[in-house]
Order: sequence, then structure tokens, then C-alpha cells
Amino acid sequence: MKIYLDGKFVDQADAKVSVFDHGLLYGDGVFEGIRLYDGNIFRLDEHLERLEYSAKAILLDLPLSRAEISKATCETCRVNGLKDAYIRLVVTRGVGDLGLSPWLCSKPSIFIIATKIALYPQEHYDNGLSLVTVASRRVNPAALPSTVKSLNYLNNILAKIEARQAGALEAIMLNDQGYVAECTADNVFIFHKGELITPSASQGALNGITRGSIFSIAAELGIPIREANLTRYDLWCSEECFMTGTAAEVVPVVKVDGRTVGSGRPGPVTARVLASFRRRVLVEGTRI
Repeated sequence: MKIYLDGKFVDQADAKVSVFDHGLLYGDGVFEGIRLYDGNIFRLDEHLERLEYSAKAILLDLPLSRAEISKATCETCRVNGLKDAYIRLVVTRGVGDLGLSPWLCSKPSIFIIATKIALYPQEHYDNGLSLVTVASRRVNPAALPSTVKSLNYLNNILAKIEARQAGALEAIMLNDQGYVAECTADNVFIFHKGELITPSASQGALNGITRGSIFSIAAELGIPIREANLTRYDLWCSEECFMTGTAAEVVPVVKVDGRTVGSGRPGPVTARVLASFRRRVLVEGTRI
């Protein structure tokens, strides 16, 4: 495997960053997870726009222009002979000292990994997932805006551990007001009384690229959709529930906190949304 690292392609074994890189020391950096489908990088420009916004929010100067990053991303897929892949694009603050001061970092570092990804097994798309609410809360947007896709995912990791300890693959994370924010790496939607509903970014949800595509899909399918404050009760009493994310795509949820969602099987609206999404990933984006 070849990794793009600061302007060069290097072998996986040689793709190294310094122990003084502030991305490693403090989680000071931003990233994007992107998908390649049959030679098409799904919504690459939207991902790069979000990368730019995340970097601007933390006063991190990207080392390359959007066009240059786009070219490097496509080339990373090509040099690895990939047609279907998961792409991890990371920008760190770069090498500094052991203090917090970002202005002592000489220059940011960028690396791009493109590789195969192990998705949820097909059985989870066929049968649905069971989720549990965990104690670890989503970081308050007043402390760190949820729209910043930073390298610091510790609270999400803790939530993932709690879910595993409870015998579930995925967790529901609440904000400090007790409203549903998101899952550990995915957004959450419910279908109830004829409309799709999802938490807003102001409640701690990441403004996911796949999440955004659901709004377009809902318009195509003629399904009303809106953002709203959601409680666990809303998830328990929904007719359908699903998660969305770059790696997950659209995964049905059939049980939350031991309560059966709807019929206990993936619902027809979720199936229609997933089918539309899988058509779109082949045509919306950038050909390598």
C-alpha cells in the first residue's frame, strides 16, 4: 500500500509522523473519511469543503489548495489500483514542542490513506442493529463545535467501549441537556408519522456528508424531513430508525435500549432511502 505523505507517496511501513506532531500529542488536527465507489469518490468536493471549514475553525492553515488535495486524493486511489475503498484524509498541526502552543509548529502535515474497508456485515443491513444509550455525553458545541471534525474522538471512543460492554455494536450519545446527539461515528434518523427527523448540529450532531444526502433523497422520494430535538423516548416510539455515515452508509436500527423499534425489522422507508443512496454514490462526486 502506498500512502500520500506531505507531497510524496511512500510505502506503508515508511509512512511515519514525528512523536512531536501535535496531532499525536494533542489531537490537534482535522480529518475526513471518504468513500470510493467503482472509481467515483462520493461527494469529494463536499468533504473537502468541510475539511476547509474545520481547519478554519481551529485556525489551521491547510498545506494545499482544495484542487491540490482533490488531485492527491484521486492519485492515492489510482496508485493503489483501487476502485472501491475507504479514504482517510488527515491534516495535523505538525511538529512542535511539548507545549500546547500551535504557533510553535513549523508547518502542518497532510497524509492520505486509501484502502479496503470492512463494512457492517450484510446481516446487519438485513436484520438491523440494536443500540444502547451510554453515559458518555457528546461534547457541548459551546466547548467545541460539533461541525469541526477534529482528531480528538476520545468521548466517542469511550461511548463505543460502553456500548460493547453492554453487548451492543453501537451507542446513542446524548448531549448535556439529555437530547439525542448522534452515534459514536454516525448520525441518527427516525421515521415517525410520515416524516424523517434527525438531530440538528446545534444539539451535538456532526453535519455528516451522508446525512446531507438523506435530505436530497427525502426530497426525491417525497418524504417530509426536518431537524428537531429528539429524546430517547422519540427513538423508542419511532416507526423506523436508521444510522448514516461514510462507512456505515444507511444501517437500519431495530432496537434501542431494549425497546423494539416499529415491527422489529428494517422498515420500508429505510429500504427506499438505502436503495436511493446506493444509486447516488456511483454518480455524485469525482471520477478518479
